[in-house]
Amino acid sequence: MKTKLFLIITMSILIASVQGQNKEKIVYPDAKKVDSVDVYFGTEIKDPYRWLEDDNSAETAEWVEAENKITKNYLESIPFRNKLEERLTKIWNYPKYGVPFNKGDKYFFFKNDGVQNQSVLYIQKNLDDEPSVLLDPNTLSEDGTVALSSLGISKDGKYLAYGISRGGSDWNEIYVMNISSRETLDDHIKWVKFSGISWKDNGFFYSAYGEPEEGDELSGQNRFHKVFYHRLGTSQDEDLLIHEDKENPLRNFHAYLTEDENYLVMGETESTSGNALYAAKLEDLTGIKFTKIADGFDYDYNVIDNIGDELLMITNHGAPNKRLVKTKYNNTDPEKWKTIIPEKENVLEGASLVGEYLFTQYLKDASSKAYFYTKEGTYVREMELPAIGTLIGFNGKKDKNLAFYGFTSFTFPSSVYKYDVSTGKSKLMHKSEVDFTPENYVTEQIFYKSKDGTKVPMFIVHKKDIKLNGENPTMLYGYGGFNINLTPGFSISRSAFIEQGGIYVMVNLRGGGEYGEKWHDAGIKLKKQNVFDDFIYAAKYLIKKKYTSPDKLAIIGGSNGGLLVGACMTQEPELFKVAIPIVGVMDMLRYHNFTIGWAWASDYGRSDDSEEMFKYLLGYSPLHNIKKGIDYPATLAITADHDDRVVPAHTFKFMATLQEANGGKNPVLVRIETKAGHGAGKPTAKQISEAADMYSFIMYNLGMDPKF
Repeated sequence: MKTKLFLIITMSILIASVQGQNKEKIVYPDAKKVDSVDVYFGTEIKDPYRWLEDDNSAETAEWVEAENKITKNYLESIPFRNKLEERLTKIWNYPKYGVPFNKGDKYFFFKNDGVQNQSVLYIQKNLDDEPSVLLDPNTLSEDGTVALSSLGISKDGKYLAYGISRGGSDWNEIYVMNISSRETLDDHIKWVKFSGISWKDNGFFYSAYGEPEEGDELSGQNRFHKVFYHRLGTSQDEDLLIHEDKENPLRNFHAYLTEDENYLVMGETESTSGNALYAAKLEDLTGIKFTKIADGFDYDYNVIDNIGDELLMITNHGAPNKRLVKTKYNNTDPEKWKTIIPEKENVLEGASLVGEYLFTQYLKDASSKAYFYTKEGTYVREMELPAIGTLIGFNGKKDKNLAFYGFTSFTFPSSVYKYDVSTGKSKLMHKSEVDFTPENYVTEQIFYKSKDGTKVPMFIVHKKDIKLNGENPTMLYGYGGFNINLTPGFSISRSAFIEQGGIYVMVNLRGGGEYGEKWHDAGIKLKKQNVFDDFIYAAKYLIKKKYTSPDKLAIIGGSNGGLLVGACMTQEPELFKVAIPIVGVMDMLRYHNFTIGWAWASDYGRSDDSEEMFKYLLGYSPLHNIKKGIDYPATLAITADHDDRVVPAHTFKFMATLQEANGGKNPVLVRIETKAGHGAGKPTAKQISEAADMYSFIMYNLGMDPKF
């Protein structure tokens, strides 16, 4: 096998020269087939590339290396690829500030000088003081692949507990620093996952799994999540077990504290939506007694803080667009909840106690709105935002009238403001100085009809002087799942596409949360096809209105959005010229067998739920709907070897099948990043390189001739 494989690699890299326009048929690496068959309700399903699920095998490693060589050769032969990377590096290189936050008598914020691989955590006593570096993650690895993944600062501002992720994995390790001395203590917590860090007294709460079996670290199913309390100066094996569930291995637990640290709240989940909620008054850490104040798993419950012994909670229980209620920490009867802010026409995204008021953030047609109320729920005022766009991280405390926030939109690079809660006035702190001219572009939001007549919104961003002649290269982006909202935001890499005359379109598909739980529910399980129809009909609208044409249209999406791209390119391959599925969920029959995949069943359903659910999943599963001889769009699938959220086996099997079946000359390539994961914490150097590869592939296959 190995000799044959490498002979093929060396003999068959048929990538054309720079002037040859890459039009010769590519010979892909040999991928063996195995006799692997699963039976679902009497139906046999072949899985010939099952061996690619083994991320530890030498054969998988050889296949990955061979695929990367072909992809690298193709991308390097694109005439403008290197010029594009130079342009991206130039526009990337500007200072980027995070939103400040306050702990004790100090302020903290993140900053990236421009192209640092990881943003640096700074500290300052007063806002007018010169900030100093508290923690620079760039010093934790030579290549920038160790990233900060979580932070917890003690209430007195004395200690920093920080989680790190290696190579993009969801697995975290927690370390502790003495802030005044910058000394890293001996405390070291391992096998942390899906966890915050919540300080109480001389320690903190966190969530973790047991150590996985060797070889299962990146693909084995995550089971038996637990909550612990770690006391400073002790070893992990001495940590106090706060909660576990020995009867239900596929549940997660997340513990967090109210700002005064008097109440511990714990959420219990078995999927990505809906949770049970527990609360306890903290008196003795060795005898925490939780009260279950909300049953799971039909609704979402999130405590934002407390007023005395009453908890303020956002919920969609009885309110699909969410409401804010108040309840005693030990009340078990929802009928006794007091509604502070009732459900409104727009979706309540978040709330917090800031100064003397309640701050609330809403979503109106996928853009941010913000309002202040008294603590009793009386309306005070609307917060004036710089434009139509997205409010980022409103940070404040209930004993201060000073808060901070960020704001962005498609042509409005992220900027940071401070806000006087008492007067309602904002003041710009940090403006992003990007090599980009917003005045040259316009953003429009339109509502089009999907297949079943549902009105769906999408944003269209382009140069002002565009002509609707059907010849514009266009990139269509969507997600459509897990109650996640897509809102306007500036993208450095995307700006390089639209400045070359490209159109960017972001569509707010059903399955997301832009219009509350009803919108989410309309795109899950046996209604998942609605999501794909929404995306396909967005493309048809753009073509009908002559924004673009099938030969000029690229589709892109990541994770659940990768599934979206995979499903749409196999259902309507003639509608798109380019497809970019990123870390996509491609095998809908087996996704729940890997890492945290079981938690997605609330949106997808499972192939072992029922015969009806199995047949529905089989009907759109990208892997299982590739047909021999079809001319598929030019495809660049992107994944990473350390992705333990959506394991790379999804992409491996999908692309091996697509390369075998593709009946046209369009390239179908896979780009497999090393020492990277699902996306979080990816170093800037890798982000720029990936963006250069992806956008050069898109531009080249859409027939663009960019000038840099």
